[in-house]
Parts: sequence; structure tokens; C-alpha cells
Amino acid sequence: MSELVDEVVVLYVDDDEDFTELTAAFLERECDRFRVETATSVAEGLNRAGDSTFDCVVSDYDMPERDGLDFLEALREDAPDLPFILFTGEGSEEVASDAISAGVTDYLQKEQGTSQYTVLANRIENAVERHRSQRALEASEQRLSLFIEQSPLGVLEYDSDFQIIGLNERGEEILGYTEEELRGHSWEVIVADDSYDNVDAVTDQLAVAEGGYHSIDENVRKDGEHIRCEWHNRVITDDDGEVVGIISLFQDVTERVRRENELERTNALLSTLIRSLPVGVLAENSDRTVLAINDRLLELFGISEPSTELIGADCRELARKTSELVVDSEGFVERVDELIAGTESVHNESVALTNGRTLNRSYEPIELPDGTGHLWMYRDTTEQREREQQLQRQNERLSEFASVVSHDLRNPLNVAAGNVELAREDHESDQLATAARALARIDDLIDDLLTLARKGDNVGEREPVSLGTLVTDCWETIETGDAELQTDLTATVVADRSRLQQLIENLVRNSIEHGGDGVVVTVGELPDGFYVEDDGVGIAADRRDSVFQAGQTTSRTGTGFGLAIVKQVAEAHGWTVSVTESDGGGARFEITGVTFAAADR
Repeated sequence: MSELVDEVVVLYVDDDEDFTELTAAFLERECDRFRVETATSVAEGLNRAGDSTFDCVVSDYDMPERDGLDFLEALREDAPDLPFILFTGEGSEEVASDAISAGVTDYLQKEQGTSQYTVLANRIENAVERHRSQRALEASEQRLSLFIEQSPLGVLEYDSDFQIIGLNERGEEILGYTEEELRGHSWEVIVADDSYDNVDAVTDQLAVAEGGYHSIDENVRKDGEHIRCEWHNRVITDDDGEVVGIISLFQDVTERVRRENELERTNALLSTLIRSLPVGVLAENSDRTVLAINDRLLELFGISEPSTELIGADCRELARKTSELVVDSEGFVERVDELIAGTESVHNESVALTNGRTLNRSYEPIELPDGTGHLWMYRDTTEQREREQQLQRQNERLSEFASVVSHDLRNPLNVAAGNVELAREDHESDQLATAARALARIDDLIDDLLTLARKGDNVGEREPVSLGTLVTDCWETIETGDAELQTDLTATVVADRSRLQQLIENLVRNSIEHGGDGVVVTVGELPDGFYVEDDGVGIAADRRDSVFQAGQTTSRTGTGFGLAIVKQVAEAHGWTVSVTESDGGGARFEITGVTFAAADR
């Protein structure tokens, strides 16, 4: 935006530098509101438009490399409604037709003499004024729409013929009609006979004038009850001053007492709700006195006064009193003051009490008629914290177990495997071969158990990972035999590379172990993830729900933990893994909810 409200900033683009400077000078002389900036090519013009904000763009048509319509097309990508005037020496009907088709705001042919600059200045002023008026109208319509939706008053909308076209929820409550029931009818449906003349006079004034009119009329609800409503009516006009609609705001003044009683009942309901909540609640008004407080809050902070006696109490003094039970009493009061000064929502802050318990604090600013109020909620999280600490201890014991398995079990396993291998060198037998396979399977089981125990649901730093490169690496690190890999991957996913490699290796190994000789393994992309499938024997439908459970396998050489690790890695990333049947009748595993690198999606 320009610094001056009435200033019009114009970008003029023409490959003739002398003519460009001359035009800029004449335009600024024609109108002292104009500030004209220039460019001598479409490329320069686009750069200038990208760096600054202009009220109007004027461009020559015939320019090297890219013409004025090319400029318009490129400019419209970022500024679809910016006024654009084609000021050209090419005056053919074909150029004019193309310009109009392309959506130029105006078209003007260059002529001899200086009068053309007066015309051009006029065209610029008109285009800018229309554009500003349209934007102002759109902004006004948006504000009006928001007002209607959120208004606590009834809002009735008429078209220019005084036919009802809209009624908000509050208006439905007052009149007893739904919007659909009134749409297409005139005001006569809701006005009592005694008020016809008054309403008719108001509508006559509204139909010919711009402004607002106030009246108090007798209205009739759908159920036949007569009520008195106060109306504030406002005309809506277009750029030409023509009436396009009327907005009427109204309220039922005869039932004000009833609404006050309803409000009292609502307050009683809210008070009951606050009292029965399992969390401590304190509501303050803008001057920091207690609006509402429940017994649970008093219980949490050891306050003996009844909650009813604290209504209207000074919340500053209450905060100082409750801080006596807080470990960091001074910090507690300071934090309360800081949150109120910042007026931003805060959730689940930890507050340690001197009695060993822990509370979670949440704060919400609330808008009240007399200013910003404050809502506090305190929840006892002591048991939750103890459960978390217990879980942490369990995880530590699990880590210790993993270390024992890794060291104390694997060492004798390696000794046994080595001795079997030496024995087979001296004496080959089926029993020794079976023992070697059993030891190898135990080694695989230990690897998978350690993966489940140590890594669990954790993932490391996430980074962009080329899916195609990773799949190729996985294929080269496992025994694939006569299996075949088919893939055409271009996506880059955001993941913990090491754990993603575990997932893909386990899925590929699963296909090879269960798919049969010469199985074809395919890895492909999905709109929100990827899949690994094969053309093997597949997985029976009644087994698909259990394949991800630890220890589930139909292979004599499998550990039964591979797919459990797949699910673990997927869920640790926030992904979903599912199994179905591939087009070739084999197993198909789909991993969805994956985040792709920005360049891929």
C-alpha cells in the first residue's frame, strides 16, 4: 500500500525507454495522485510487481520476447484482479479482441500528441477507483456475513423487491419460523395488521434511499402470538447506488424479562456443572474478582472457606493464599500474573505441591461484557505421574534385560555355533545341520527381540529419505535367492532412515520367506505412502488381523517378530500399516499416512 491514502502507484512497462520516461512524466503531471514506476521489459515488470505493490499496471503490447498479453497472463497468477491497461501502438481489431479475451481492464491505442496522456490518466483513475470500490464492497460483504452469523440479534435479509432471502438462528428463535419457511415471502407474513401502515412507510423510504431506519412494530410469531419487536433497517447498494438488499436487525423487547429468567436458569445450570466437575475451576472477571469457583479447587489447595463465600473475593489474594501449598510459591504467583498479562491460552502446566502431589494447570482468557476474564482449571495428575515413573522404571528394567540377552545369552550361543561348525568340518551329519539352523534361528530371534526391546516405539531424527535408493540398499543386504525385485520409485519420504530400512527389509524378507521360489517382490508408491507386495501364496483373510502379533509365523525359519517390528516402526512414525491381497494373489502390505518431502508433493 502507498503511504498516502489517495496515492495511486502505477507500473508502466514499455520497451521504448524514451517513450516510457515521457509517458511517466506526463501521467504524473496529469494527476498529482500518481506515482509512476517504469520497466522496459516484461521480465523486469514482473520483478517490479513481485517486489512492490501497485494500484494499476499499464503495458505496451508489442515488446521483444514476450508481449503485453504474455505479461498479463503471468501477472494474473499472483494478482488476478489487479487493474491492467493495454496501451499499445498496435491498433488492429485482432489485438483488441485478444486483449478483451485475455481479461484486460482497459485497452487504449497510442496516438500522436499529448492528449492521449489525459485519456490514459482518466482510464487509470477509473480502473483504480472501480477496483478499490469492488474490494471495499467485498470486504464489507464479508464483515456483514460474519456479523449475521455471530450476531446475538435477529437478522432478516430482504432482496430489492422486499422478498425475504435470509434469517439467522436468533431470528428463527424470535419469530418461530425457520429461514426456509419465510424465504420468498414479504414482511406481511410477520407483521400484525396494526403495524402495516408503519412498516409500509418504512419500506417505501428504504426502496428509494440509502441509509437506515428504526421502528418498533407489532409482529406475529408462527404460533400466532403477538410480540413487539424493535427493528433497525439498513439499505445495501451497489456501485451505482442501486438498492440490492436490505438488512434488518431486530429483538423481541416484550420478552426481555423471560430472557433474563432464561439467563438465570442458564447460570444456575453452569454453576451446577462447575460444582460437579472433577477438576478444580476458578473463573475471574476483568477486575480479578471471583465469578465462579468449585469445591474441587478448594480441596486441591486445602482452602477451608465454602465456595459460595468466595464469590466476589480478590483473586490476587486468593492466589497468594493458594501459593502456600505450592513448592515454588513465589514462582506460582508470578506465573499467574504473567499468564493474565499475556492473555494467551496455556494447557497442562505442571504445579508441584508441598504435600507431594502434582497438579496440571490450564488457563483460558474469556471475553466478558466488561472486559477480558480468566478461566483456570487444575487437575490432580499425581497418579498419572506415578504411572509414568513406573513405566520409566519398567523401561529401564527392559533395557537391562536387553543388555543381558545381548551379552550373556549371545556369548554362549556363539560358542555353541562355533563348536557345531567345527564338528561339521570333521563330521557332516543331518543332526549337526539341524543344530546349526536352530542356532541361527536363535540368533535371529535375539536380534528381533533386541529390536523390539531397545528401540520400541522410538524413532530418531527424521530426514528426507529417497525411497528408491533405500529399497535397493535393502535388497542388497538380505538373501534374495532367485527372487525378483520390481520397483519404479521416485518419492522422497520424511523418516528415520535406519528404522525405515528395518521396516522395508522385514517386509521384503517376509515375501521371500513365504512367497515361494522365484517370487516377484514389488515396491510401489501410494498417494499417501507406499506398498510392498508379492505374487506368492498370500495371507488367508482370517489370518490378516493377527499377522502383526509377535511370534506369529508359518515359516520354519522365521522368528515371528518381523511383522511385529514392521507395525512398531510404522506406528512410531505415526503411519498406518495394513495387509491385503495383491493383484497376483500374494500378500500386499500398505503403509499410509506417510509425509513426503515438499519437492515430491
